[in-house]
Amino acid sequence: MKERLLISACFLGSRCKYNGGHNALPEETLAALRERWELVPVCPETAGGLPIPREPSERSGSRVLSSGGADVSAEYEKGAQTALTLARRFGCRTTLLKERSPSCGAGVIYDGSFSHTTVHGDGVAAEKLRAEGLRLFGESCVNELL
Repeated sequence: MKERLLISACFLGSRCKYNGGHNALPEETLAALRERWELVPVCPETAGGLPIPREPSERSGSRVLSSGGADVSAEYEKGAQTALTLARRFGCRTTLLKERSPSCGAGVIYDGSFSHTTVHGDGVAAEKLRAEGLRLFGESCVNELL
């Protein structure tokens, strides 16, 4: 039985990105991941009730704000809880999450100024998953999972 990998749904081609797009990984990378892992997709942002498309958002301290100034922290928290629930339900101990995302970013996220400036920190879901003891990887480290 393959180990399960919690993975950002946008990597699988799901059009859940804020602008209605995706961040699909190359097909050969996805095939290699599927050989090694059972993939469990999640998009914490849509799971939290945010629409597609939506205004881009960034984490600012403990809050998440949209570019228009709306506080969407509750939706991000709800989505993070859904991601954690999925990880627990499927026994995931490892994740592959979208880098710099206000929900999935692990280790580095945008600073909340919407200026493409990054800071050390985790997105809301990544923070919750890390606290649960899951190993977090971003797309730049996907080869470590193969």
